Amino acid sequence: MLNGCVLSLKSCRIECFKMKEESAALYVVPTPLGNLADLSQRAIDTLCAVRWIAAEDTRHTAPLLKHIGATAKLIAAHEHNENEAGAKIVAHLAAGETVALVSDAGTPGISDPGARIVAAVRAAGHRIIPLPGPCAATTALCAAGLPDAHFFFVGFLPAKAGQRRHALETLRALPAALVFYEAPHRVIETLEDMAVVLGGNRNLVIARELTKLFESIHACPLTEATDWLKADANRLRGEFVLIVSGNSAANKDDDSERVLKLLLDDGLPVKQAARLTAEITGAAKNELYRLALSLKDQA
Repeated sequence: MLNGCVLSLKSCRIECFKMKEESAALYVVPTPLGNLADLSQRAIDTLCAVRWIAAEDTRHTAPLLKHIGATAKLIAAHEHNENEAGAKIVAHLAAGETVALVSDAGTPGISDPGARIVAAVRAAGHRIIPLPGPCAATTALCAAGLPDAHFFFVGFLPAKAGQRRHALETLRALPAALVFYEAPHRVIETLEDMAVVLGGNRNLVIARELTKLFESIHACPLTEATDWLKADANRLRGEFVLIVSGNSAANKDDDSERVLKLLLDDGLPVKQAARLTAEITGAAKNELYRLALSLKDQA
């Protein structure tokens, strides 16, 4: 325990020294998703040492700062005033004052305000120092257990149904796990659209209330997701991370057959339908031609 205290004091001294050296730096500081114990010692040292803290919601951040004993002045920096807040932060940096940037939970700039502020600070020639820490997407991914070698972070899909389905269409062919954020009042309709557009046979991981008291992580096929959520009203509470498995070879075959059938149903000749399907899906034209002949025979 004594060694831990010594290390903590040493890190604090190092951080304070760095801040004197980097007097015009913006520190991007992740904050806990729900469990206060996830706030790193470096984050505490930074928030206690800076003069200004730009927060997504100052009312939300104030209790956290009180908890750790931070006395910095607060600047509101949310999605509706990000450009204005960026200008204020640049002015403070120009005056040689250190600033930290935080969101309500997780890492600023990851489906939260912060990206435009960071861009403005960089454009003004000041240094940005990012701290590692909590992020809902990576927290959910490490518990997903999906075999995909890659992942594609989407964040929030459009709220309107037509725009949401169009966005999903653009993601359907990706051979990577798809990571989404979703609010509780839209999660059912979003999962229904995912099953239709992406294919109900894909694997899904639903991560809810991560690091909080009622955290739950559930895996199932996309087709079973809405029934599982509706079976218990408590499962519809909290913020969601949804992870859908990538487009495997089997899914690609399904996509090719689906497109081919649509073109044949529209009356296109077999050869033309096969050629267009190959251009759309990337599948082999000769195989599609044989499949088209088979579908014609079945019809």
